[in-house]
Amino acid sequence: MPLTHFLALGTAVLLTATAPASAADVPKKTVVLVHGAFADGSSWSKVIPLLQAKGLNVVAVQNPLSSLAADVDATMRVIDAQPGPVILVGHSWAGVVISQAGVNDKVKALVYVAAFAPKGVSINELGKGQPPPWASALQPDSGGYLRLSAEGVAKYFAQDLPPAEIGVIAATQGPAFSGIFDEKLTAAAYETKPSWYIVARHDRMIPPAAEAAMAKAIGAKVTELPTSHVAMLAKPREVADVILAAVDSVK
Repeated sequence: MPLTHFLALGTAVLLTATAPASAADVPKKTVVLVHGAFADGSSWSKVIPLLQAKGLNVVAVQNPLSSLAADVDATMRVIDAQPGPVILVGHSWAGVVISQAGVNDKVKALVYVAAFAPKGVSINELGKGQPPPWASALQPDSGGYLRLSAEGVAKYFAQDLPPAEIGVIAATQGPAFSGIFDEKLTAAAYETKPSWYIVARHDRMIPPAAEAAMAKAIGAKVTELPTSHVAMLAKPREVADVILAAVDSVK
């Protein structure tokens, strides 16, 4: 090969090696959705296609709801499997889960949807001396796991959804071990990472005032929606818009 051709080839290889990565080479952002107690991954079924339509990778965690450690482990495995940055979203009990799992370096933003974001206390301690009205709708099994009765789902959990959807939620809910509500965070990602919070104004599971107070305490950007506890099913587009705002903040 003539020397001039060899030098030209070498120059082309060098330019290729040092060229900036194209958009196609940059790993996609991933939204990881974490469900709460008395629910499963299908609670995100209306939000998922809205996020996918924006070109995002989306994964819904299936929590065992057996302990905080087990739920965090399930969430961490999903986070670790993603090639790029993660926006971590949690509903209800999963607010505790994402607060702990969100310390993972891949997590760049947190979104709380009508979720617990306790600071130094357990969920039961948050409501100490004031049993929630839905406690009477809990159905314990022989292993200490709790379900909400179908009537409880209709009255407290998803009162603004059509009866057919309420029936699906009641049938697919994940029973939660009663002990998880006594567990406390050992780390809190909201202390160092940007957070968004959706307050459900007609929530009958977590008092809306308590949601607003937790959102303020963690310094979250707040959006209020006129929904029941399951804002992501009642107002999926509005919930997706908040998640997308968090996604857009990640460069």
